[in-house]
Amino acid sequence: MRSILALGLAFALCLLPATPALSETAAGSHGWSRETLVLRSGPGAAYDITGEIPAEVAIKVLRCQKFWCNVDGPGGRGWTGKAAVDFGKDPYWPILDPDNEWPDLEGGQMCFFEGTNYTGRSFCAGTGEVFLDLATWGWDNRISSIQVTTATSAAICRDRFFQSYCERIVESQPVLTRYLRDSLSSIRVY
Repeated sequence: MRSILALGLAFALCLLPATPALSETAAGSHGWSRETLVLRSGPGAAYDITGEIPAEVAIKVLRCQKFWCNVDGPGGRGWTGKAAVDFGKDPYWPILDPDNEWPDLEGGQMCFFEGTNYTGRSFCAGTGEVFLDLATWGWDNRISSIQVTTATSAAICRDRFFQSYCERIVESQPVLTRYLRDSLSSIRVY
């Protein structure tokens, strides 16, 4: 009798991952819908419409191409126009907007460290320096802390070319947030 019960339990556990409660997307970068997102079955206007995500809600960005992103959020999962996706901390946070309220600080400098608490291998960058793809410098997904040595700010992003979750850094960060620690791929120092 115990073997039949054990076999039944094992069978039930095998079916568990297929249940709808576990079908939500676990991976992806945090983002926001700038406007109502029309979801499509593929990356282009020729694909069928599969759903809609309301404006100014949190979404997960699963991947992006040149003009389209595959997203998941309240309303479904599908492809939508990249221009309507915001990768900032909230829907009102303009990370690279020239009209932002952070002044460009000439002569500013930050240092980027492999280890937390400003330890390990490092490099420093000053006002105006841009790293579109840290992989070309051997630093992709390696930065764990940032030290501001001369007052300035920087946009730091998970994907190259500022295509994913970004934050604006204005003060030293001994330990980057879990979204960015060992996940940076692009930087712009202002």
